[in-house]
Amino acid sequence: MVFTRIQVITLALAAASSACANEVDVRSDPGEPLPGLTTEQLERFYAGKAAFERIYLPEEGLGPLHTENSCAACHHEPEVGGAGGEPDVHASRFFEPDSCDTMRLEGGFVWKQVTPLAAAIGIEPPPRRPPDEPGYGYGFFFPPPLYGDGLIEAIPEETIVAMADPDDSDGDGISGRVSRLNDGRLGRFRRKSDRATVHDLVVGGASFALGLTTSTYPTELPYSGMPMPAEADPTPEPEMDAETIALIEEYIRYLAPLRRSEPVDDEDRSLILRGEQIFNEIGCAACHVPTLYTGPHEIEALDRKAVPLYSDLLLHDMGPELEDVCGPTATPQEIRTEMLWGMRLRDRLMHRGRLDEPRDAI
Repeated sequence: MVFTRIQVITLALAAASSACANEVDVRSDPGEPLPGLTTEQLERFYAGKAAFERIYLPEEGLGPLHTENSCAACHHEPEVGGAGGEPDVHASRFFEPDSCDTMRLEGGFVWKQVTPLAAAIGIEPPPRRPPDEPGYGYGFFFPPPLYGDGLIEAIPEETIVAMADPDDSDGDGISGRVSRLNDGRLGRFRRKSDRATVHDLVVGGASFALGLTTSTYPTELPYSGMPMPAEADPTPEPEMDAETIALIEEYIRYLAPLRRSEPVDDEDRSLILRGEQIFNEIGCAACHVPTLYTGPHEIEALDRKAVPLYSDLLLHDMGPELEDVCGPTATPQEIRTEMLWGMRLRDRLMHRGRLDEPRDAI
């Protein structure tokens, strides 16, 4: 018997929900921690927030190429840990049928700033646009909100794999597929699903946004395909130590997703329920799965919780109109299903943030 995608999702969620210890609402106000954290975990959360907000100086290792000078400079809307208003320009080169050059050796063509010391020896930001040649692509990437990422990380891999149907074997027109990174791990974060864990987000952001070296990325970003000259940044490596990484990691892991606004009256409540019914009837929920569940977890606040993310965390081919850059495991047309939680506080919708009204996005 071939199950449809909806049946697979329903069965998987029924099994996951039956294993849930409780139905604690994990949502909160913007920038607040998950409910149920211990005193020690809350202390780590606020220490991590301070590290997240820290402004780095060039003499502390910032750059030489960098986008901003702190994590919070990119993630601050509507509160710290949220989205960002200024997009990065990413570029790549795609080779049919499935090979992607993220152009890391060229700095990824991400529009960056340069520290004064590096500028003094002739280092310049990479160009904003790649060559106008076949295979090259570029896209605007707004920094995503980080609220709820710890819960997303705690969703079991088998739950996500069970929803995949890369060849549309059930014939429903939906062919989401899992992102497998080069090391075999399942990608679940960012638009191209190229990060597997919260740790990956932290060390990747430190390197590619702040230009800070870590034990994972121990060398400075290259310049024009060549190693960065040592005199451009004489700060000893690594420039972000393991404890700082761990604190920022825990801060992000403990950030709560945003709660829904409460209905004003019975009419408002009725409209919301009707909208939810239509959302399910016309198939939106086939990709924007309303709720997934975390598995058993050593952290009580993440243990077997309902995660109202409205996503299947899979890559989908969105067609040529939304084509931009490729990713390590994604073609230029593939994008991970966007989470819809917290949409009431967003003013940039759809991929690339090209729309600002929910009606237009729908």
